[in-house]
Order: sequence, then C-alpha cells, then structure tokens
Amino acid sequence: MSSQQKTFYIETFGCQMNFHDSEKVVGTLISEGYAQVQREEEADLILYNTCSIRDKAEQKVFNRLNDVKKLHKAGKRFAVLGCVAQQEGEKIFERAPYVSLVAGSASYQNLPEMLVQIEAGASRVTGLDDRETDQTFETEFTARTNPHRGYITIIEGCDKFCAYCVVPYTRGKERSRTSNSVLQEARRMADCGFTEIQLLGQNVSSYRDPAGKKSFAELLAAVGEVPGIRRVRFTTSHPCDFTKDIVDAIDAVPTLCDHVHLPVQSGSSRVLGSMFREYTREQYLERIAWIKATRNRELSITTDVIAGFPGETEEEFGESLSLLDEVGYDGVFSFKYSPRPNTPALQYADSIPDIEKSRRLLVLQEHQRELQRLSYRSHLGQTLEVMVEGKNPARGQLVGRTSQNKTLNFVVNGQPEPGIGDYVRVLVTQAFPNSLLGELAV
Repeated sequence: MSSQQKTFYIETFGCQMNFHDSEKVVGTLISEGYAQVQREEEADLILYNTCSIRDKAEQKVFNRLNDVKKLHKAGKRFAVLGCVAQQEGEKIFERAPYVSLVAGSASYQNLPEMLVQIEAGASRVTGLDDRETDQTFETEFTARTNPHRGYITIIEGCDKFCAYCVVPYTRGKERSRTSNSVLQEARRMADCGFTEIQLLGQNVSSYRDPAGKKSFAELLAAVGEVPGIRRVRFTTSHPCDFTKDIVDAIDAVPTLCDHVHLPVQSGSSRVLGSMFREYTREQYLERIAWIKATRNRELSITTDVIAGFPGETEEEFGESLSLLDEVGYDGVFSFKYSPRPNTPALQYADSIPDIEKSRRLLVLQEHQRELQRLSYRSHLGQTLEVMVEGKNPARGQLVGRTSQNKTLNFVVNGQPEPGIGDYVRVLVTQAFPNSLLGELAV
C-alpha cells in the first residue's frame, strides 16, 4: 500500500445500521489519513461491509470478492466487515486468500490499530468478538452522507435469540450508550444543521442507560426536545420491550414522528412460540391498541412478516393475513423463511417447499397492497408537512417524506421551489399503494 497516498473504496450491503456503521468507518478512515474514492480500481484498500440476514448473503459477498480479485495483483488490499465477517470468521481467508482484514462490527473501535497492521504488510488481520464484548462503536469522525437527516446508534447487539435470526451471533450482546453521550451527539448534529435524527438499534426499545438516568421513552423525548431538531424517528423495536410510555412520549412530544415500526413476524401464537418471539398474538395486539389510542394524532404502523416458517400450516399463514386486516398496517416488509447459519431454527425440519413459501409471500404481498391502496387514499385532500428529499426531473416533481414516513411527491405549480432539506406543506391530490402525489400548498 502506498505510503504517500492512501485511498479506500467501501461498499455496503444490508440495513440502516450497516449503512450508519459505514458512515462511521468512513469517518475513521478519513481521520487516519485515507481519501475516499468511488471506484475499486482507484483504491488502495477495498472494504465490503456485509449483512447476513438474508439467504445466500455470504455467497453474494464471495461472488463480489471473486469478481474483483484480479485487482489484488495490482497491489490492492481487501477487507470484509460486518455480519458475514463475524459469521464466517477466518474461513474467509481460506476461501478468499487475497483478503487482508476480517472484522465484525463490535471491533470497529479498533480499526486504527488494524489499519496500522495492514499498512505494515500483515496479510491476515482479524477483529472478531464473542458475545462478551462491551464495546460500542462511538466516534467523532462519522462521515454522514445526508446533511439533513442523520442516524445515532443508541444500542448495539441483541439478546433475544429469535429462532430464525443470526444477529445475536454476528452483532454480540446488547450494550447501550449512556443517554448523555446520545444527547451530546444529537446536539452536535443540530449545531451542524441536521433537522431529523433516527435512533438505531437491533432492538432499540431494549435500550438500558448504563448511567441509569433515562428510559428509552425518556431518551426519545429528550432527543425530540433538542433545539433545532424537527423530527425524531427510531427503529427497530421488539414488542417485548415496547412499553406504553413510548407511545405516551410520541403523543406528547410533537417532534417525535407519527410512525411506529413494530415487527410481528407471524400472526399465529403457535408460530411465534416456535420462533422464540416471547409474545403471543394477543400481547402484540395489546401494543397495537396503545398505538391506536393516541389522543393528539394518528400514528402510522409498519411491520415485518416471515412467510413459510418451518411448520407453518396454511391455517396459521391465514392468521398472518387476518392480522394485516386487524391492524391495518401502512407498510409490511415481508420475506420468505430461509435457514441461517447457527440459528435455533435449524433444528426444525424445513419441510415447506420453496415454491410454496414463494406462493405464500406473493399472496401476503398482494393482500397488503390492496390494504395500502385503501389506507393511502385516506390522505386525499389532506395538507401534510413533508421534508424535501430530492427531485425527479423526469416527472417535474420534488420528492418529500411525511412524518408518517410516507413518500409524497409533489409539484410546485409556479411557486418558488423549496430546497432539499426544507419543510413544506403539500396538498395530497392522488394516492397509490406505496406513495402519494400532491402540489405545494399556497
């Protein structure tokens, strides 16, 4: 690696937490004297920040590495970060011997030291942690890619051990940041002009302040009261730790967004038990009732659902469909079950054929699409505040997002065009299953 000019390229797979981790990795690399480039061919160090939630995720990473291994001959060095790195460990060196660094997310705090080893010529540097780690990845060098909306990780890891999920094994045990450090970061972001903050965690509502000062609901409210912050979101909550005081905080603090993402995974209590989700359909619906009972505003609800979990009968799948009707979700992220390494569900016979899983997934998605077609129509004629996120020149529209996390595209009709990051009011004139269309309100 050249000592005169150090450059890096990073590609990110997966969830919001991975993308935010990459923002922190980028900031750390820049603080260590590296310059970011946009093509692998231009980089000294090529990093892939990986996700292992979905089926064949690790194969996708190895295919990607295979595609670019020819660059190794030109002196490039490769790093695999994130969940696949933690899951596969040193096996990555065996399958891709041109990789120099394998590091799980819990070891990113040690990136500067690992970079020194690579620069000194080390060919196999590892940063792998077991579930005993207490480290969180806090850095002042986060390179945020959006100047208006930013993420703050408040809790890392997971202690839930759902039967289908690799996260407890790849992200380590739950470990929370102090509320003071979170609020300090929120204030710094507000001072830099950020107006929207999203609090992140694998189970964000499982947050436990190490200093014992604030509950999650109290922290949520405190971030919402930071001067300059206009919107606060959070994801993802586990129903077991989703308490009524969270809903009360949302109802009381205007800057907390009108949206709750509460994954259910199945509408069947028996399947939920088999998934080790630790709640029943009835207990989940109790939480939905809290959300729907808000007095000051209507909250949008979204969820995650798995189709074809081992042993799921047609009747139990029907219970998931009926739950969609009963709750009235504004969005559902749905997936067909796929076995993941090291997870408890591997003990179950995965007896549902893939073609049947695909059929159930399609039925679920079409069912939800019709429900959303109706729910989105309820906004016709309403005037909603949006934050402007971008432009669609081909359609002559601006792209905005409501407090309920719904996309609202709009035209300005001869009025002065707002800038990216501005907050404006838009009259809704058309509704579709996944977005709204409107015009800038006079």
